[in-house]
Amino acid sequence: MGNRKKSKPGRSKKKPKTSADQALALDYVRAWAQPTASAPPPESSTTDAGDDFLPHQAARMASGGGGSVLFELHSHSIHSDGFLSPSALVERAHLNGVKVLALTDHDTMAGVPEAVSAAHTFGMRIIPGVEISALYSPREIAGAGEHVHILAYYGMCGPSTDELERMLSNIRDGRYLRAKNMLAKLNKLMVPIKWEHVIKIAGEGVAPGRLHIARAMVEVGYVENVRQAFNKYIGDDGPAYATGTEPFAETVVQLISCTGGISALAHPWALKNPDAVIRALKCAGLNALEVYRSDGKVDGFSELADKYDLLKIGGSDFHGRGGKDESDIGTVKLAITTLCCFLKMARPIWCSAMKDILLKFAEEPSVAKLGKIVKFGDLINFDGFSSMDAGMDAINLCLSSWLSNDGMEEVELEEIGLKLAHSVGKR
Repeated sequence: MGNRKKSKPGRSKKKPKTSADQALALDYVRAWAQPTASAPPPESSTTDAGDDFLPHQAARMASGGGGSVLFELHSHSIHSDGFLSPSALVERAHLNGVKVLALTDHDTMAGVPEAVSAAHTFGMRIIPGVEISALYSPREIAGAGEHVHILAYYGMCGPSTDELERMLSNIRDGRYLRAKNMLAKLNKLMVPIKWEHVIKIAGEGVAPGRLHIARAMVEVGYVENVRQAFNKYIGDDGPAYATGTEPFAETVVQLISCTGGISALAHPWALKNPDAVIRALKCAGLNALEVYRSDGKVDGFSELADKYDLLKIGGSDFHGRGGKDESDIGTVKLAITTLCCFLKMARPIWCSAMKDILLKFAEEPSVAKLGKIVKFGDLINFDGFSSMDAGMDAINLCLSSWLSNDGMEEVELEEIGLKLAHSVGKR
């Protein structure tokens, strides 16, 4: 007894994923990403979860008949600081083999409807997303602490309330003031940049960001490239840096959760004190951590994700700048088991948000609420639904789409459909 070696605490090894686990994960992900192509035939229905048998489709994949499903979970368009329109971004993602694309522009979801429309052409899925600018401060003192970016991922209906859009609108308003303050500081540093130049680069209706200012500096000739502009002038510690009106990071994470989204901390390797930030955001309800990028796993962050029980994800953070210093869209290939875990975490939350939106519409139908339901959905020509009677047709199309594509039977769609029909019929 005395010679028996004691195992060290906290050193237990996780069981490796078996080929059966991976095949089941691949079957689950493919069924969601490509529902029309992935539905198993009637004779291949699954048995109880406790059984060891694979669905026929998963078995075929396990034996070499399947393939990977490429998700891109971090990308930008011209609606924030990207160089491509949402349509062009979707087309490039398709050419690179992406099956599911999350459009995560900075502090806006304005590009999502166009991305959804373009995705129909290529049989792709769009995850409505946004990268939210926030401030982490242990004492919650404005202007102190670290600036962080939090990714939010939603189902096809988007956020369940307008509260998120109000927050994003406030952030975007603050970006205008922040950009003007940066230009004032640059002017004192003998680097004059015209406001009109920055606004032209940003584009109509787009809140200007640091990348727009950096591009103006390159075009005028004050710096050789965008990286130099950040390193020398407008980086977080640069002499021309200025703050905006970002909300506290914990508040952002909590709001994402309340509005039916999944939250992830973006590029934690850019933080000065990542452990403290991750710990605080985990307590607020953070779901995931970016660990993977184009060059693979970032040392240390996989361990932090394990430490705080966070899902490990990643993306290219594609902007479309071109050049050798930017990874192309779709270059981060997440493991199929990771994608399965992401979907199993997200789908019940997304379904619950959809249910809330539909029930609110049933309680008090309106064309405005109908527009919200179909905003990010499969209906491209919503303008044709000008009356509530025609709107009921739109609802039915949405319900049938969600039922076939997202497993909405989990949220009593038939019951909701009856309530909606009764409510609209009374008007």
